[in-house]
Amino acid sequence: MLLANEARLERWERKVEWPLTALAVVFLAAYAWQVFDDHGAMHFPLEIALWLVWALFAADFATRLTLAQNKVKFLKTHIFDLAAVVLPMVRQLRVLRLITVITLLNKKFQDKIRQRVSIYVAGVTVIVVFCASLAVLDAERHAENASITTFGDALWWTLTTMSTVGYGDRYPVTGEGRLVAGLLMVGGIALLGVITGTIASWLVEKLRGVEEAELETAQELRNLRAEIAELRAELGARNSG
Repeated sequence: MLLANEARLERWERKVEWPLTALAVVFLAAYAWQVFDDHGAMHFPLEIALWLVWALFAADFATRLTLAQNKVKFLKTHIFDLAAVVLPMVRQLRVLRLITVITLLNKKFQDKIRQRVSIYVAGVTVIVVFCASLAVLDAERHAENASITTFGDALWWTLTTMSTVGYGDRYPVTGEGRLVAGLLMVGGIALLGVITGTIASWLVEKLRGVEEAELETAQELRNLRAEIAELRAELGARNSG
């Protein structure tokens, strides 16, 4: 019965992978529209759309949790999905489903590890920067003494915070904005670590290639010398004969 449930879970995840990715795109578009068109005529319909998408993700999560054989392990390995369901007010977390798109594009580079990591890093960076900018703008722009009141301010703050530069000309003053800042700092350090590791891996690979080429050249020289020595010995034997 348990094995049957696991097979059903795999089939379910394959079946809903693209629909859920499409829902994530819809969510991101609706959330961005709502943030940019603050208090516009579409604010309430967009809020309903966001909650409907949340309900669909919650239903999907409940289904997968029911089908999972080891529920504790499932929860541990699906932290972002759990957070998106349990903490519906942290709406930007649900767009992490867009990573599925990166995963599918990544299949083109399945034999090239460094390129695969680069695609992940680039895709995740774009998603995190855009969503963090939306989130902090949504949290800050109506707060008293806010310094982040436009999307340009939010984008600049996100880039300086994520890169750990932190100029200090823009900063969050609300609790939600500071929560976004804390998560962004951790995420920025992690992404910088991956980027640094990728560059280091590339350099090591290049140096290893140079060393291997030198070893091959030295071996070829030794082989040539051995052949020359053999030819000399053969010529010497013929001349002496």
